[in-house]
Amino acid sequence: MHILVTSDTITGVWAYTRELVTGLVSSGATVTLVSFGEIPLPHQVSWMDNLHGLDYRPTAFRLEWMQEGEADLEDCLRYLESVMGEVMPDIIHASHFSVASLPTTVPRVVVAHRDLISWWVAVHGHEPRDTRWLRWYRDVVAKGLSDATAVIAPTNWMLEALRSCYCVQPRRELVIHHGRNPIYFNPYVSKEDSVLSIGRLWDPGKQVSLLTHHKHPLSICIVGSDNPTYAPRMPIRADVKVATDQLSVALKGPQTEAQLRVLYSRAAIYAATSRYEPFGATALEAALSRCAIVANDIPSFREVWGDTAIYFEANNADSLAETLRALSDDRDLCRNYARLAYQRARERFTARRMVDRYLELYRELTGHRAVAA
Repeated sequence: MHILVTSDTITGVWAYTRELVTGLVSSGATVTLVSFGEIPLPHQVSWMDNLHGLDYRPTAFRLEWMQEGEADLEDCLRYLESVMGEVMPDIIHASHFSVASLPTTVPRVVVAHRDLISWWVAVHGHEPRDTRWLRWYRDVVAKGLSDATAVIAPTNWMLEALRSCYCVQPRRELVIHHGRNPIYFNPYVSKEDSVLSIGRLWDPGKQVSLLTHHKHPLSICIVGSDNPTYAPRMPIRADVKVATDQLSVALKGPQTEAQLRVLYSRAAIYAATSRYEPFGATALEAALSRCAIVANDIPSFREVWGDTAIYFEANNADSLAETLRALSDDRDLCRNYARLAYQRARERFTARRMVDRYLELYRELTGHRAVAA
């Protein structure tokens, strides 16, 4: 089976793509991977070195959610058409809505990692102001949802958000949870009395700033990056510590995967503070590192973690502080939640499980195509 995969190199989709493509090639599939956004740096593609069934084609086409993306879309789709004519894929697996509208009979699987409108609604409580560009973006997403052979989302919440924001019912929709390979994480290091969270302080979607409202009994570390899988272009600065009578927080710049692995392994608690999170890759990485998950009480976190996380009142810094204090006072409770999160992650959210679900879907779709032909 030959799968054409599209991804981008500037968001967390790249880590998902690594797990997907590695799993597909290891299962015997041939993959042509086309990336958008930026030409990746060498360390971003080092994982491809031993994947002999992979044909990688980086591009710098801008993404559909960017204001500049409209100017690139026609050329991007024309390029993908030329690649399709060359490699003749059996399946198209896209992380971009617009790819579903390619003029082809090849089954198109579109993965809805996130979208601009549902992000805006979750963060601001209302839809964004109507503009010409926003109408264009809505049309691109709605058409992609309609044209896709199957629309995949990492949670039911995300599927419902798409239906609500775009008033489109896809021909077929399915939840396939994201997954990570547990081998990348170390759950066996002795834990420190610390809380880790990832996200830029100014990002209202991640809202890690909730951790700066109170003094906590545990040390707090905030990694200022929306995409921790990349190493920064500039050298990483030394830690910055903000300390007053009311607050003590360590702020770090973007971290390499190796640095993050150490931070995850040492932290007792991961604070999943996001108010918009279709799945939550960093919380999964923390759970695979045996961190207790303290999560904002939003539907997607409830769907993913169930009763294996401990929740604070939605978007409430006071409640977050109280929850962290409770876990600090009861170390057995903290360790129990860490164990529960680790078990749930290993049982439900591994890369192997994710890839197997996709392969099952591909076989079904290509079988249907053969019968129809």
